[in-house]
Amino acid sequence: MKKTGLILFPLFLVLMTTTLALSQQNDSGIKSVMRSEGKIYVLVAVMLTILIGVFLYLFRLDRKIKKLEDAKKNKHRN
Repeated sequence: MKKTGLILFPLFLVLMTTTLALSQQNDSGIKSVMRSEGKIYVLVAVMLTILIGVFLYLFRLDRKIKKLEDAKKNKHRN
């Protein structure tokens, strides 16, 4: 889990920095249209759902790999 955190933390920082940099720009036409029609919330919800799904997948994958590594270590000890 520690290795996954070491990989995901810099990725998260880059994502947040990019988001902040892009949010500082003037409102473009598409942003104002999406805000006025309320579709921006749908977009945010979809993006959050995808990110949560990816993080859950990585978490489960890390646990499975850890179990396999532990089983391999125990097998070689015996």
